[in-house]
Amino acid sequence: MYIKLRKINSISGVIEVPADKSITHRAVMLASIAVGDSVVKNYLPSDDCNRTIDAFCRMGVDIKIDQGDLYIKGGGLNLIKPQVGRYNIYAGNSGTTTRLISGILAGQDFETVITGDDSLSRRPMQRIIHPLSKMGARITLSNGLLPLVIKGNPNLRAINYSNNKSTGQVKSAVMFAGLYADGATVYSEPVKSRDHSERMLKAFGADIKIDRNSVTIYPAERLIAQDTVVPGDISSAAFFIAAALIVPGSHLTIKNVGINPTRNGLLEVLGQMGADITLTNIREVSQEPVCDIAVKYSKLKAVNIDAFLVPRMVDEIPIFVLIATQAQGVTKISGAKELRVKESDRIAAIASQFTKLGAQVEALEDGFIVNGTEGVNFTGTMLDSFEDHRIAMTLAIASLITEGETIIKDSHCVDISFPGFYEVLRSVCR
Repeated sequence: MYIKLRKINSISGVIEVPADKSITHRAVMLASIAVGDSVVKNYLPSDDCNRTIDAFCRMGVDIKIDQGDLYIKGGGLNLIKPQVGRYNIYAGNSGTTTRLISGILAGQDFETVITGDDSLSRRPMQRIIHPLSKMGARITLSNGLLPLVIKGNPNLRAINYSNNKSTGQVKSAVMFAGLYADGATVYSEPVKSRDHSERMLKAFGADIKIDRNSVTIYPAERLIAQDTVVPGDISSAAFFIAAALIVPGSHLTIKNVGINPTRNGLLEVLGQMGADITLTNIREVSQEPVCDIAVKYSKLKAVNIDAFLVPRMVDEIPIFVLIATQAQGVTKISGAKELRVKESDRIAAIASQFTKLGAQVEALEDGFIVNGTEGVNFTGTMLDSFEDHRIAMTLAIASLITEGETIIKDSHCVDISFPGFYEVLRSVCR
């Protein structure tokens, strides 16, 4: 499947973006192992999140969907061994489902097999196996890849684990496993990664302590059901922020967007570049800061991004590279090697496709060098999304400033995180 797009005159309007994918995953998981009835309001019905929902339904959790909300009847920390199909849990393309659920499965009294699609089956899982194995779970896989076989242990060992990389998925897996451990489990990382799990664990009644880049989780007898309202996803909003910034004459408001401080790196960097962005109606919803974001077309200047900032904007780097092509000067991004092992090799994908358009983007082992030119237009051509939702959406936004026709292959993959993306995009194009 492919889509054809053309250059536009401007972007304007008021929109909302889909609910936060990371928060939806976590809300479903914790509500499923809590005691009592939880409601997840405004959840994200994307392919990835539906894999998490299906996984817990297979393990005996009663989950119903009604008018855009999830009603979850949690049965407590102990789940039922999934019985359906050759592979107990099929995670599709969702690395979040696979890695986070592994922490919960590590504490169960049964064996589970997790598999996924071709893309997920190429992504590394050793990063979660190491700490969970130290805690006493028996985990096997082939050459560090799926299928993943987890033989749980309801009496896990507490560990003190220091990761040399900042990753919210590994941190969450270890914290979830810590609920089943025999003492305090400590996890530390060089830079604080996204902290949705910590915020939500507290809300569900877990005993958790946070000290800068270190988290301590204590074993739990039970979690207590909670209602969660999921805000709009800053990673999805990023594409429309970019569109309004780079298309002349644009002004756009995006309502109800989560601006968690561990996820707001893009906004911080754009401020340094001179972007005209205003945050209004700032408030807290279900332990998460939320606001409305007003964006206007801006003349931007180049900046540098290093490993300290990358964890706070790792999912937004593909669209940030597009923004950098429209800024005056040379932008360097380093410390982003994690992009090599996402749904695609995002460094290679972005560099190759932007080069096709006529941008000056050089791929580094851990990032990019972008030679930006204010207001430069690209030349339309056939582009490849590599079946990566964030690459597809980045290329779609690039088409708005591209002369001629842009054709994007495998454009349907946007449904992984942003169902209805092209419809929303058309609604604001002028």
